[in-house]
Amino acid sequence: MPAEPLSIRDAWSRIPSPGGVGAESERFTGKRMERILATVVAIGSAVLGAQALVAAMSTLSRADAPHITMLLVVFVPLAAMLLACLIGRGVRIASGIFAVVYVLALAAWPAVVDPADKIAADQPWIFFLVNVGVVAALLAFPLPLQFAWSVGVPFIYGYVRLVQGEFSRAFWVTTAFDVSFTLILGIVIVSLGWMFRSVAAGVDEARGRAVASYAEAAAAAAAEEERVAMSALMHDSVLAALIAAERAEGERARDLAVAMAREALTRLANTEAAVTQEGSDEPVSTAQIVVELRRALSELGADAIVEERGGVGLVPGRAARALVLAARQALGNAVTHAGGRGLHILAEGRGDEGIRVTISDTGPGFDLESIGPDRLGITASIFARMAAVAGTADIDSGDQGTTVVLGWDRS
Repeated sequence: MPAEPLSIRDAWSRIPSPGGVGAESERFTGKRMERILATVVAIGSAVLGAQALVAAMSTLSRADAPHITMLLVVFVPLAAMLLACLIGRGVRIASGIFAVVYVLALAAWPAVVDPADKIAADQPWIFFLVNVGVVAALLAFPLPLQFAWSVGVPFIYGYVRLVQGEFSRAFWVTTAFDVSFTLILGIVIVSLGWMFRSVAAGVDEARGRAVASYAEAAAAAAAEEERVAMSALMHDSVLAALIAAERAEGERARDLAVAMAREALTRLANTEAAVTQEGSDEPVSTAQIVVELRRALSELGADAIVEERGGVGLVPGRAARALVLAARQALGNAVTHAGGRGLHILAEGRGDEGIRVTISDTGPGFDLESIGPDRLGITASIFARMAAVAGTADIDSGDQGTTVVLGWDRS
């Protein structure tokens, strides 16, 4: 019988479990959101940085060495942060360095720029980078420090401007406007970042719960499938071998009981390899299925008409094995409860598209509804076994006899 093809359950089982080696995959949305934030920050910071650079270049004609040093100290970390955001590596470190360096450069501004050479209406080039320092903190620091940067950096800038203007009235007016604008914008930026990250974290948490719930359901389904398969195995092999041994009276009956016991022990020994994967891994022809049905009749010591119709095709090994075992159980029921009267087997092949096996007898029949769930001969050995391979099983029983129809369709 062929190995079970890769199914949805198999694919899902490859997803790392919570807390496992691949736990990073559970932050998929969060990581994607961080990438989006870094890209947006890179674009916005590049625009503001270009404006600051243009404004700074206009002062180079009269800039001294400390001023040039200030340009390098600010723009080199800024360029490193932009590069890190674009390539998606080292974003937190590069952003943290720029956020700290910018605050230090801003605090040192009065010592670099000559206050007497400035008027209140002129905005220094370092002003354009106030909110860049805030977004750098957004990428690098935890939430409390982000809000600290969004509030502290504008006030540091305001204090620096007032020092530069010697706290004159004109500087108070323009500086108050600049500080209020950058303060509001910085708080809004940090709040939006916190909101987007919270939404992404919520999505990841919901996904984690869904995966855990599915894993629990899959485990329960696998346990139930194993229980049904084991129950069918116990009923088909072990109990059948015990009954055959009890009823063995002649030499042929004793040989049959020994063969059944040997098969039961072999199948029990192979349960660790999964009872649903017994037999060969190769596809089975419909003609071979008919041969197996004839062999089952011989082992049961029953006489029956075996009719074969349709084209010969190949059936997946697991489906063929399940169909043969279910048909064998139906034959055993017919022999045990109906004495094998009027036993007839019809195997209808549909090429490679599927197969249908009909087993009928003219016994007294039985009431299918009255069979308890603990009776495994029909529920586990026939219905559950065929359902496990996406097959069908139908039983019609009455005073005129019993008909069992087993089918497997590739579609």
